[in-house]
Amino acid sequence: MPLIVFEGIDGCGKTTQVQRLTARLASAGVTFRHLREPGGTELGERQRALLLDPATKACPTAELFGYLQARAQLCHEVIAPALAARELVILDRFYHSTLAYQAYGLGLDLAQVRAAIHLATNGVRPDLVLWLSVDPTEAQRRRAAARGQDRIEARGLAYQQKVHDGYRALVTSDGLVEIDAHQLPDAVTARVWEQIEPYVR
Repeated sequence: MPLIVFEGIDGCGKTTQVQRLTARLASAGVTFRHLREPGGTELGERQRALLLDPATKACPTAELFGYLQARAQLCHEVIAPALAARELVILDRFYHSTLAYQAYGLGLDLAQVRAAIHLATNGVRPDLVLWLSVDPTEAQRRRAAARGQDRIEARGLAYQQKVHDGYRALVTSDGLVEIDAHQLPDAVTARVWEQIEPYVR
């Protein structure tokens, strides 16, 4: 079974769509694993709390390696064994987040970041990556209405625009499937299912 990844800037509606998908799969009796990045393991969840804590101080390179540490453990401990057992894996963020946030967003060298990702993932690659695309201003409005900001979100609109532009570049270079997340949630859900249905028949 495949590895399916959801990507997008914070406030794009990714969490809502992942929840809707997993509920649909569960009601249909489809066996799957639902994971998030960073997270999914004890090490990953601890690293997540540290990376998103507004009190954490980390230079771009240190931040990169924090995410890579969590990812390496998740791939080794959970994702690779699940895929080997032919389980469907639904993943909320994967390495395209690192490319968008740390390479395009923070200006780290793209080739070096890709090499580090390859080491961390040990060859694990997604079968489908859905990018929920929304204007950063709209995403910021949604986040402000829903909750406070974590350390990454607090970097502001200019940073989120760089991340958004990075995702758009990855549509061409990495084959991300863009889904317009400005639509009503039901329309986004329908579009998501169009892409995923062939993988779960």
